[in-house]
Amino acid sequence: MTQRINAFTTSAECIAALVKVEAYVKTSGLEASLLSLVKVRVSQINGCAYCLHMHTLEAREAGIGEVKLYLLDAWHESALYTARERAALNWAQTLTNIAETHAPDDAYQEARSEFSEKELADLSIAIAMINAWNRLAIGARAEHPADHAKAA
Repeated sequence: MTQRINAFTTSAECIAALVKVEAYVKTSGLEASLLSLVKVRVSQINGCAYCLHMHTLEAREAGIGEVKLYLLDAWHESALYTARERAALNWAQTLTNIAETHAPDDAYQEARSEFSEKELADLSIAIAMINAWNRLAIGARAEHPADHAKAA
């Protein structure tokens, strides 16, 4: 695959604004491990190799074990995930697939039972951001580092 565009250089000002939102999310008070799980799960749904590469490494740095990462695609079948993680993952899937789900009340209520109103707003912003990054990376055909190293 050949990279199409590089938004980081072509639209640096806009990317800088997105990076500021990411910086806010990082300091929002949500657990780094929870945010990493959400980023990996959304990237799995969207099929973004670049973001999967980045965020699985980030998840490991945040203390997420290999087995938990391996089972993430089937989180709903595993007892490894806390109620808070499950609510976040369900909300992430719901918002990522918004055209199909329309964010049903039961998914919102589950998330709201685990997160304060501010936390849920911040989590929703984090989900929107990883979806944006996925779309930018996939649309640009960004190469993840392992593919880039192999090509060299």
